Amino acid sequence: MKTINDFDFKGKRALIRVDFNVPLNDKFEITDFTRIKAATPTIMKILSDGGAVVLMSHLGRPKDGPEGKFSLRHLVSHLSEAFGTEVKFTEDCIGAEGIKMSTNLKAGEVLLLENLRFYKEETKGDIDFAKSLAEHGDIYINDAFGTAHRAHASTAVIAQFFEQKGCGYVMQAEIENAQRVLESGERPLTAIMGGAKISDKILIIEQLLDRVDNLIIGGGMSYTFFKAMGGNIGNSLVEEDKLDLALTLIKKAKKLGVNLELPIDSVVADNFSNDANTAICMNNSIEEGWMGLDIGPQAAEVFSRVVKESKTILWNGPMGVFEMENFASGTKAVAEAIVEATKNGAFSLIGGGDSAAAVNQLGFGKDVSYVSTGGGALLEYMEGKVLPGVAALED
Repeated sequence: MKTINDFDFKGKRALIRVDFNVPLNDKFEITDFTRIKAATPTIMKILSDGGAVVLMSHLGRPKDGPEGKFSLRHLVSHLSEAFGTEVKFTEDCIGAEGIKMSTNLKAGEVLLLENLRFYKEETKGDIDFAKSLAEHGDIYINDAFGTAHRAHASTAVIAQFFEQKGCGYVMQAEIENAQRVLESGERPLTAIMGGAKISDKILIIEQLLDRVDNLIIGGGMSYTFFKAMGGNIGNSLVEEDKLDLALTLIKKAKKLGVNLELPIDSVVADNFSNDANTAICMNNSIEEGWMGLDIGPQAAEVFSRVVKESKTILWNGPMGVFEMENFASGTKAVAEAIVEATKNGAFSLIGGGDSAAAVNQLGFGKDVSYVSTGGGALLEYMEGKVLPGVAALED
């Protein structure tokens, strides 16, 4: 697969698939610039080469055609500031007006296309829609790793219409960092899996058991393990149909010599609310009417110790309901341990999604080795699945 460094963009139009699916507040202001900052080096490289840039992205999940709240027009002023040049905008990602604008772009100019998902053909992977999009550029660059696991028109189908195609710096970094964990991570290698459900993480857990020294399980999924082992988990989240699977994973970890760490204790609450009554409870004896919403202080201490002794760390999923202040301590403790390990020479990969949100929210984004921009895509890549957006660049 070629990278952006393999091309000379002078006098060329680069059509770049970026992931500008960024959060907006009720005033349509961007509240998290992570994805825009990540894509900026790719865009600036092309502009500095003397090329022109055409950007395409989706935003949100519009249901039936154009919706004002999902218009990429809201991003124009922010992007103009980020790139240090006026960003032009076309209200249709295909059609004569947009093609005329992209055709007339001069070196150093940037054009943003309207939301790709205003057309259902985008998510359906429609070949004619992809062909129309392809008219906007001479060279195709995919830098949207976060959507690389989707077989959409702009990620998987469009590449066939270009002789020159490759990945941008974001896509390149995502793949290289994932491979570093999977193939060449220094030992001890620790994976931290959190979030609500085992079913969301089963494939990556099974993949990692063959590679890691330590597997830390936190978040809502941990209570399925405790119930499977005969514990009382009160009203905590549980997947009844995954109890046998939990026991199988425990046995597999033991057989492979993997240190499987489950949280000893939890911060429990009598209601799913930041204002609920709380207590600290051992995870095999949670009373009825109470639910675990964060790992407890003992678990945080054990998890932190394991993390600090690690040389390679993968983190995907929070330790509790970190969005609520009273249940964020466990996630914060793990994040602080990862930061300390990184300062001491460890390589740390934060696996997108809620983990990335937590790290950035806590202000630790610059203190870890790499924060992934693609939660689902990274998981699927590390599960060993073929990502359509990556495969399309390898033809």
